[in-house]
Amino acid sequence: MAPSRPDDRPADPVDRRTSVWTATSDATDYPPLSEGGRVDVAVVGGGIAGLTAAAELADDGRSVAVVERDRIAAGATGNTTAKVTSQHGVRYHRLREDAGERVARAYAAANEAAIDHVEATADELGVDCGFHRLPAYAYTSDPAERRKYEREAAAAADVGLPATAVDSVPVPDDAAAGVRFDAQAEFHPRSYLLALAESMVDDGVRIYEGTRATDIDDGGRGRACRVETDRGTLAADSVVVATHFPIVDPAFYFARMSPKKSYVVAVDAADPPDDGVFYRAEEPYLSVRTCETDEHGTLTLVGGQNHKTGQGGSTAARFRRLERQARARFDVESVAYRWSTEDFVTLDGRPYVGELERRENVYVATGFGGWGMTNGVAAGRVIADLVRGRRNSWARAFDPARVTDRGGVTEFLTENANVGKQYVSDWAQAALSSADERDVRDLSVGEGTVVRDGTDVLAVSRSEAGYDVVSGVCPHLGCVVSWNDGEATWDCPCHGSRFESDGEVLDGPAVDDLSTKHLRNLESNPSPDATDD
Repeated sequence: MAPSRPDDRPADPVDRRTSVWTATSDATDYPPLSEGGRVDVAVVGGGIAGLTAAAELADDGRSVAVVERDRIAAGATGNTTAKVTSQHGVRYHRLREDAGERVARAYAAANEAAIDHVEATADELGVDCGFHRLPAYAYTSDPAERRKYEREAAAAADVGLPATAVDSVPVPDDAAAGVRFDAQAEFHPRSYLLALAESMVDDGVRIYEGTRATDIDDGGRGRACRVETDRGTLAADSVVVATHFPIVDPAFYFARMSPKKSYVVAVDAADPPDDGVFYRAEEPYLSVRTCETDEHGTLTLVGGQNHKTGQGGSTAARFRRLERQARARFDVESVAYRWSTEDFVTLDGRPYVGELERRENVYVATGFGGWGMTNGVAAGRVIADLVRGRRNSWARAFDPARVTDRGGVTEFLTENANVGKQYVSDWAQAALSSADERDVRDLSVGEGTVVRDGTDVLAVSRSEAGYDVVSGVCPHLGCVVSWNDGEATWDCPCHGSRFESDGEVLDGPAVDDLSTKHLRNLESNPSPDATDD
C-alpha cells in the first residue's frame, strides 16, 4: 500500500485532467452554425440525451439540427464512469413509498429498456464500444444497514428488476450487505455516441459544434420556436433542451436541483475487479468499474469524493484522497487518467424530462444525478415520443411538473438555505478582502483568489501565460465565485455554474461569461517569469 500523501502537496498539472473516454477516442470537428435555418426539431446539447432524441426523431423522418456549445459527447457525458444500469444506488424502496408503484415501475422499465436500447443500437451501428453485460452491485460497510438493503432488493424485484440481496461483493472492500442487479452493462460512451452521430449525419441530421445557444423563444400562438445562438438563429417546430442545465429556466430549476462535483481516477492495477460494477452507497461514496484500453490494458476506474460545486475546499486534494482510496483497495501500479464531473441532483432524485413549464413546444431533460447513461437514453426516447405526439408510459416517472413529496420539500429547504448562507458569507468575505491586503503578484502558477478593488469584486488567477482578472460575481444570480485549484476554473458555490480562468462559461445555469476586468497593480498583466521591480 502506498504511503499517505499530504493534502497540501502542490496540485498536479491541470493538463493531466483528461477522461479515459476522451483520451481513447477521436476528436470531433463538426462545423459551427454559419447562418440561420429552419428544421422540424432543434436539439440544444450534444450529450447522450440530446443525441438519443435527435436519432429517434430523425428515424421518424423529421429534419433535425443539433447545436452544441463545445464538442459533442464532451461534457458530462464524456466525463462519466459510464455504467449502463438501472441500479441507481439504493432507490426503489423509497421511490415506491414516496411516488407509488406505477411511478417506480415506469422508472425501472425506462432504465432497463435503455440498457437494451444501447446494446441494440451498438449492434446495429456495428461499433465496438466495449458494451459488456455484467452484474451491478450497491453495498454498504455498515452491518446495521442490512435490513435496508434487503428491503431495497425486495422493492426492486417487485417492480420488475433483476435484483437480489447479497451479503458480500466481489470487490476488495468491507461490505456488510448489498443488492445485486443482474444483466447490467458498461461501455465506452464516446465510441458509442460518435458512431451514432456519424450515422445521423449520413441520414441528414445537421450537427453544429462551437455554437452557443443563448436564448429560446417558444412556439406559442402558432409561431415557430426560435433558438438564438452566437452564430445565428434556428427556427424549429419543437426544441429539445438537453444542456445539462437548461439554458432557459422559467421553471426555476436552479432552486430545484443541487450541483454535485465528483472525481475519477483510472488506475493500472494488478487486481482489476472485472466481474461487476460497484457502488458503495454511503458517505464517502465509492464507484468502481473496469475498462479496456489499447495503451494500458485493463484500467480500474475509481470514483468518489463528491461535494457541492464550489464548496468543500481544495479540489486538488480531492484527487489525492481518491488516489489514496484506490491504492488502499487495489494493487495500483500507476494512475493513467484522472478527471472530474458535475451532475445536478433533483429534489427527489429523478430527472426532470418533458415539456418545459411555461414554454410551448420546448422540451427539457436535466437532473440526471450521476445516472445519465440510462436516464439520458430514457429521456431522449421519452422526449422523442412527446414531440411526435405519442403516449409514453415512462413519462410519468420524469414529469417536470410533478408534485414534490415531503422528503423533496426538506431537500428544497435545506438546499436553498445553503445557497442563502453561501451568498451572505461570500459577499461578507469579499467586502473585507481588498486587493491591498494581499499582493496578488504573490500568487503561484495555478492559484487564484477573489479580492475587492474599490466597489468591484475581482477573481484573479495566475497561469504560465500570466494573470487573468475577471469579475468575481457569477452572472446568474450574483454569488461570488470560488477558485477550483484542481482544474483552474471559477466555480459558483450557489448553483454550480463553472467558468474558465479567463471567464468563459463552461456550464450553467449561467449563460454569460465572467466579464474581463483590470486590477490597478496588475495593469501590465506580467507573465510569471517577469520581474516585479
